[in-house]
Amino acid sequence: MIVEPLTAKDPYDLPGPLLTELTALYASNEEFHELSGDFPDPARIRPEQVAAALADELSQPTAGALLARSEGRLVALAVTLGRHPDPADPDPWLGLLLVHADAHRAGFGRRLAAYVEEDFRAQGRTGLKLAVLENNPRALAFWTSLGYEETARRRDLAHGRPCVVLRKAL
Repeated sequence: MIVEPLTAKDPYDLPGPLLTELTALYASNEEFHELSGDFPDPARIRPEQVAAALADELSQPTAGALLARSEGRLVALAVTLGRHPDPADPDPWLGLLLVHADAHRAGFGRRLAAYVEEDFRAQGRTGLKLAVLENNPRALAFWTSLGYEETARRRDLAHGRPCVVLRKAL
């Protein structure tokens, strides 16, 4: 698996082939999008919706995105925040980890999560946080299997959805 940063400054200016790949990645996860409510029709996710979702994710000054490829194919996306919008929170956050549905259970999510953890560890960060929607027990099981522990329950900042906040010491 090769991991590379998404270098486009503006997701609305993504090259067409990359936006097509990203749209396929998002669209493959219809079940997740039904839980999250992020898209009005999870069965029909369009490129302009993906560009808008990425623009929203990357609107924070310390946000970044990583693309994971296997055999040239986009298999996963991670969006990170170097600092949470709450200035009292010192930890970086993993805002999104999305693996193409055709590649679920192939280890790409674990490997991309480990890549993100190592990157923040190399920066001297001591922990990494993320939030899982309470209505997503599979995601909660995945993250706890990687050593993340519940630290709080609260609503997410963007949409007010109930979430479980998890942290892993780095």
